[in-house]
Amino acid sequence: MSLAKGRGVCQISAIFRLAYLSAALAVLSLISLFVGVSSFSLFDLLTGDNIAAQVLVISRVPRMLAVILTGAGMSISGLIMQQLSRNRFVSPTTAGTSEFARLGVLISLLIVPQASSLGKMVIVFVFSLLGAFLFLGVLQRIKMQDAVFVPLIGLMMGSVVSAVTTLVAYRFDLVQSIGIWLMGNFAMVTVGRYELLYAAIPFVVVGFLWSDKFTIAGMGKDQATSLGLNYASVMYVGLGVVAGITAVVVASVGRIPFLGLIIPNIITLYRGDHLRSNFFSAGLFGAVFLLGADIAGRIVIAPYEIPIGLTVGVLGSAVFLYLLGRRQRNE
Repeated sequence: MSLAKGRGVCQISAIFRLAYLSAALAVLSLISLFVGVSSFSLFDLLTGDNIAAQVLVISRVPRMLAVILTGAGMSISGLIMQQLSRNRFVSPTTAGTSEFARLGVLISLLIVPQASSLGKMVIVFVFSLLGAFLFLGVLQRIKMQDAVFVPLIGLMMGSVVSAVTTLVAYRFDLVQSIGIWLMGNFAMVTVGRYELLYAAIPFVVVGFLWSDKFTIAGMGKDQATSLGLNYASVMYVGLGVVAGITAVVVASVGRIPFLGLIIPNIITLYRGDHLRSNFFSAGLFGAVFLLGADIAGRIVIAPYEIPIGLTVGVLGSAVFLYLLGRRQRNE
């Protein structure tokens, strides 16, 4: 029985190889280009249909790229955050980082409403970084390492920040504006409205270059220091990477719940805990997962569309409950 189970795990693990994930991403990307309200085919493009070409260039390609960048970025940020916090239930969503980013969006609308997208992203980044450091600071003070209670603290912090954001938005009549960032949505992504997401690429590169150091830092402060690692610097860089990716995503397409939680857990469940070896698998699988969810959201109630935040939120909640139940069975 155990031998059969081991073979099953190996077979599932093989699915997450880069070649398979890359092939799945290519197929879903092609499907994404031809799914939507405006219907056209490859034949229309080959025969020089101008309307089909415009829809493809202005809307479909930018949307596809935005989904891929968001899925890969948030999955990698969740992987790094779980490594640094040494907890598989932690992610930018369950740590309150996304809620702090949303507060940053509100502050940018109040203080510098005419600022460029890059300027607003800087403000969102500062608030995201503040939220990440505050979360880990609270954990260090209360010394609570239970795998279940740690993310609950982040969720409570996020709820408080979200309530404050909503209250301030009501006060300044910005509820509708801030509501855009309450639930992620790619429906409005077009040329000129998604390019900010490319700013996540440098953060991803830094995350990969520092991945081995993040792995050592995940062993704990005492052990990492004994191995000659500057623990504080590594934590600053790691949280900076997480905050940067979260800020870019929230400022561009809104809050995508649980994505940074479920993808890293699925990857590490079948591939182990080595961060560098899981880095690209997590990014590709996150892109595949989000692209599949986006396509499903466009098809289920066509010609209308289910916001991607709702789709991923439902799936993420189910996976989160499954992980909690799995932990209880293992105990």
